[in-house]
Amino acid sequence: WEAQFGDFVNGAQIIIDQFVMSAEDKWNQHSGLVMLLPHGFEGQGPEHSSGRIERFLQSAAENNLRVANLSTAAQYFHLLRDQAMRSPRKPLVLFTPKSLLRHRDARSPVAELADGWFFPLLGDPNGPEPGQATGIVLASGKICHEAIAERDKTGAPAAVLRVEQLYPWPASALAETLDHYSNAKKIVWLQEEPQNMGPWNYVKGHLHDAFGDRYQIVRASRSESSSPATGSATVHAQEQSELIARTMASMNA
Repeated sequence: WEAQFGDFVNGAQIIIDQFVMSAEDKWNQHSGLVMLLPHGFEGQGPEHSSGRIERFLQSAAENNLRVANLSTAAQYFHLLRDQAMRSPRKPLVLFTPKSLLRHRDARSPVAELADGWFFPLLGDPNGPEPGQATGIVLASGKICHEAIAERDKTGAPAAVLRVEQLYPWPASALAETLDHYSNAKKIVWLQEEPQNMGPWNYVKGHLHDAFGDRYQIVRASRSESSSPATGSATVHAQEQSELIARTMASMNA
């Protein structure tokens, strides 16, 4: 099922809560439903920005579904193929902004489509040498590409790791990847959404529980808001630029 714009999933919330998120626990009923929800801040206003990702993460438990926010075409292909083949069946909530359909950096070579598989976490092969990185930026979806572009432009000593699957949380893959960055002292969770929305309130527990004794863990986001996004394209562009710049500048602090 595709919602034409992400926030329109509000109208289906009762059905999602009653029959998608809890059907396995309540009635032992399995579903392979894929919900494709456009989600990403592109300056088109509140209803075009948010698939309400925080609501799905709040209900994610007991391995009842998968929640993903992807950054490449190959990841998209392999996740859908895995979804079709997997048993037992689980619902898949797949968030993606429309701009990634035509984003240059989201393209994948044919070899990555023909071979390979889905990765819940993607590393940063073009970032600084692991020993040179003083900070780690964790992000999900479209904003990863913007963070990488800003890092490359400014030369910030940061590795940008892409969390492609939010639930189940890729704990082992993340721990293994962070072990390579022996000089990193800070983890920044970067999200486009306001502070009170998006994945942060779900993610922060995983980060603090696993890494709170090793890293300074902070959030980079828009300020808290009662609306998913501004209705002004000009304000959106200013917010987005400041958010990305502030995140990379903090890596030198």
